[in-house]
Amino acid sequence: MTDPVKGALALWGLEEAACEFVAGRENRVYRVSTPQGDFALRFKRPGYRDDAELLSELQWLDAMDRTGLSVPRPRAALSGKVLECVDGHRVDMVGWLPGRPLGRSRDPLAILDAATVFQQLGAEIARLHVACDAWHMPESFTRCAWDTDGLLGDAPLWGRFWENPTLDAETRYLFEAFRREARRQLDSEANGLDYGLVHADLVRENVLLDGPVIRMIDFDDGGFGFRHFDIATALLKNKAEPNYEDLKAALLEGYRSLRPLDDRMLDLFMALRAVTYVGWIVPRMGEAGSPARNKRFIDDARRLCAYYLGQPDIVRGDKT
Repeated sequence: MTDPVKGALALWGLEEAACEFVAGRENRVYRVSTPQGDFALRFKRPGYRDDAELLSELQWLDAMDRTGLSVPRPRAALSGKVLECVDGHRVDMVGWLPGRPLGRSRDPLAILDAATVFQQLGAEIARLHVACDAWHMPESFTRCAWDTDGLLGDAPLWGRFWENPTLDAETRYLFEAFRREARRQLDSEANGLDYGLVHADLVRENVLLDGPVIRMIDFDDGGFGFRHFDIATALLKNKAEPNYEDLKAALLEGYRSLRPLDDRMLDLFMALRAVTYVGWIVPRMGEAGSPARNKRFIDDARRLCAYYLGQPDIVRGDKT
């Protein structure tokens, strides 16, 4: 894909700025360097979000920035719009946040005093949730919903995980059983669960460390959901850490320092987060490295679903 970078930069009056491609998974992102600071020029993935959803994300980021949270601040184009179109591409520009990622998926964590960092991260997630609840969003605000249907319905947001074509019969049966039981529990407990706007993708790469400051980026999948979903997402990719239980305890302590959290449903949401990836990978099977990623996603989801259902024999012998 050739992005119309020059044309997009011109919309912000930055056609002479230095520009470097940095990421191309969901959005295609360029780092733009200017005397006023650095920015992220983002070409939106075609067909993933409509204009109302894209504008809502930018309104959300602006509101969270105004509360003091460290999130990317939208930058208006010369037209005054925060969302523009160039050669059929939807594009926006947000502030580039300093810091280094918490880590990379599957690599051992390489941060000093990890427990303290996770405590700070838990508190920052709580601040986000508090700020979201206090925000009077515009009537036009619209984002996806990581609710019961969005996770377990006939058309989940990230795909019908139980129909991943690479599943063997036993795993398919396990995922179908998990889907039924998870739906039953959510239907019975949903009214008592904390629900509101969530980031929904607080993986290591989307958490930046800048000294004592925790920054959150990439709200592309953010929407309405159960607050446990953010906690589970932040924990899932760290389960292989030898001190995982300490990290988990620290994250929960940090969150609870600002906001209550009942962790009795956390095992369910860990499994829910894991199965979403089993659906997410299906339309990406042709990408480099996808077969190996698909296997990891399925193995992780098998273990967590079996644990939740009390069926450890299903994965006996799997590496934990």
